[in-house]
Amino acid sequence: MMTVRQANEADFATIRDIAFKTWPEAYGEILSPDQLQYMLHAFYSDAALFENYTKKHHRFLLLLENEEALGFASYEHHYQSLPVTRLHKIYLLPQSQGKGAGKLLMETVEKRAVANGSKVISLNVNRFNKAQIFYRKHGFEIVGEEDIDIGRGYLMEDFKMEKKI
Repeated sequence: MMTVRQANEADFATIRDIAFKTWPEAYGEILSPDQLQYMLHAFYSDAALFENYTKKHHRFLLLLENEEALGFASYEHHYQSLPVTRLHKIYLLPQSQGKGAGKLLMETVEKRAVANGSKVISLNVNRFNKAQIFYRKHGFEIVGEEDIDIGRGYLMEDFKMEKKI
């Protein structure tokens, strides 16, 4: 049975491990190997995770099946001081995809967003990432595009998506 629990600093190594296992599959055809490694190290270092958790107030969820971590999500309530919950990350190990795991994580984030007074869940997704199909299936709509300079000449070329709740 799959369950979701709140993650904390002690779970950073697990979160990083899931990211390093899922990103090559999710972005291997989209990003160069150099950009992929650059982003993984920039976003999932202990320092980056700690800053997101303590200073930016990102909350992390772990998806478990029989105590084995299969995925995670991170989100932030009151994004930009608005009644918006921002979904920053949602990743599942390849073997757990297509089994309702992503749906369970998304439903958990949405319930927490509603409980915190959010009217919208927002996210960014790479314009070439097939995950946008998952988000559309869960009620998100494209509301814009955004190119974000992340250093070293790399860009995140994203769709901005939202779901009214």
